Amino acid sequence: MTMTISNNLKRPEPQALASAVEALAARFGNRLITSQAVREQHAHTTTWLPTQPPDAVVMAQETADIQDVVRICAKHRVPVIAFGTGTSLEGQVNAPAGGVCIDLRDMNRILQVHAEDLDCVIQPGVTRKALNEHLRDQGLFFPIDPGADASLGGMTATRASGTNAVRYGTMRENVLALKVVRGDGEIITTGTRAKKSAAGYDLTHLFVGAEGTLGIISELTIKLRGIPETIAAAACSFETVRGACQATILAIQTGIPLARIELLNAEQVRACNAYSKLTLPETPLLLLEFHGSEIEVAEQSRNFSEIAKECGGGDFTWTTKPEDRTKLWQARHDAYWSVKALRPGAGVVATDVCVPISRLADCVTETEEDLKQLNLLSPIVGHVGDGNFHCSLVCDVDNAEEMARGEEFMHRLVERAQSMGGTCTGEHGIGQGKQKYLEAELGPEAIDAMRALKQALDPQNIFNPGKIVPAN
Repeated sequence: MTMTISNNLKRPEPQALASAVEALAARFGNRLITSQAVREQHAHTTTWLPTQPPDAVVMAQETADIQDVVRICAKHRVPVIAFGTGTSLEGQVNAPAGGVCIDLRDMNRILQVHAEDLDCVIQPGVTRKALNEHLRDQGLFFPIDPGADASLGGMTATRASGTNAVRYGTMRENVLALKVVRGDGEIITTGTRAKKSAAGYDLTHLFVGAEGTLGIISELTIKLRGIPETIAAAACSFETVRGACQATILAIQTGIPLARIELLNAEQVRACNAYSKLTLPETPLLLLEFHGSEIEVAEQSRNFSEIAKECGGGDFTWTTKPEDRTKLWQARHDAYWSVKALRPGAGVVATDVCVPISRLADCVTETEEDLKQLNLLSPIVGHVGDGNFHCSLVCDVDNAEEMARGEEFMHRLVERAQSMGGTCTGEHGIGQGKQKYLEAELGPEAIDAMRALKQALDPQNIFNPGKIVPAN
């Protein structure tokens, strides 16, 4: 059993599709793949959304390849879906109307690094880990860390965030310029390497978060940061989730420059202990990281320790050893897999919401109460420094009654966040899974504006159709 999604999209005419595939085969040879296994790999999803594979996959190696795929598909009115590493969570890489998937993993060159300007130019298939490995010897790093080793093109397209966002922002704040292939195969350049500009419309941030529905990113210019002199990781247990949330709120309000602050509720701590072989107290927990000079880090940790004690926090332990920090944060990044191990054979869906930080404690505690009322298992983790948290809901996918309770929970979670002035998704995106919540959040006028933009930039609706904007 899978979650249902509406699909009013019309597939391309069989002859048009055949003609497009024939033209692509002539252009790309064995870099055009039509095997069932490969097509399904390019539509896989870690949620309950059904897998909807494309009709063909093209392995792109350069910008000209993207241009030629778009031109051929535009001629025959065949959909085009960009694919990075496939780690998106709301069906962004599905092909509900069929079409051609452009796999960008081979476009993985780091084109330029401007260390003195703290920026670099890369192709979209570069992954965050590969980039940081390349930058390490220059004393630089790229701070956005969504957990998965995602491609930077995909992270830009989905406006990714992660554990460092409280200090370094999201992809929205860290992309300077893009080159994007538009619907006729030509290139749009959206900006320059300058740190700010007042020249024309802000096209860069129009494409950041567009999930490939307006064009395909072929090149990125992104901001870099200097590796801090001292990095310290810390763990602090709390009596209650509310206390952990209140400590977070006070830390942000008092201006402590936290680099990371992550909440794990008691159920998530138990899962991480079992999966990652840790011995953390199985009560609500905050994982933190401080960046700066040795003196700054010591002061930051001391100030937070005082706040934590006021909010029911226990012993505050921290370390600067890289291996200890890595072990702690890897356990956080493996949270999904630790939850999956709690109930082998069950399905797990990761969903997220985000609220103003003043409502964070209310939203998390009410969500825990809701889970108890519905008799559901869903450990909670959160990038709580910016009011964003995730639920990993575990359900027997063959049990219709349990699945119905799961869907009810997720619906109530979104309504709760929106009623508190928040959003249905802080970082997973809309894709297919959360289209139904967009109008309630932004209003019909905003949806009409999105449709107008889509029509202007993609008049044939070939770019990742069926995502973000609900059908009329």
